[in-house]
Amino acid sequence: MSKSLTLRGAMFYLSLGVVFGVTMLKSGAASWFRIYEMFTFGSFHMYGIIGSALAVGALGMLLIRRGVLTGFDGSRITIPTKTRSLWRYLLGGTIFGLGWAIVGACPGPVYVLIGAGFTPVLLVLASALLGTFAYGLLRPYLPH
Repeated sequence: MSKSLTLRGAMFYLSLGVVFGVTMLKSGAASWFRIYEMFTFGSFHMYGIIGSALAVGALGMLLIRRGVLTGFDGSRITIPTKTRSLWRYLLGGTIFGLGWAIVGACPGPVYVLIGAGFTPVLLVLASALLGTFAYGLLRPYLPH
């Protein structure tokens, strides 16, 4: 892989991240109030955003699996199969959802809120990184 391809790829993803962040901020998806409304079933707004993201992601996965979308170098993207486990997804989803409800933001909006100048969210980011580090240490002892 050439160096210019790597730089071009990095610039593409950086630009995509900026567009994603601005979209999340302007749509209200990074708003604690909107997230609270979602968890109290007070508004459809966030469910519409999440449903749209799900549809785009499903379409993207379909196009990748059919070979329509390729890597920057033209190579086929392969997605490894995962073992199915109901309990690990229930437990992981529950922990993720509880953290989201307590903090008022999932990982995407955390970066958006920091970029928008909400400095207390740095504590949320630090806690998320600490949790990820703890998982890395405990992973060999957890059921997968």
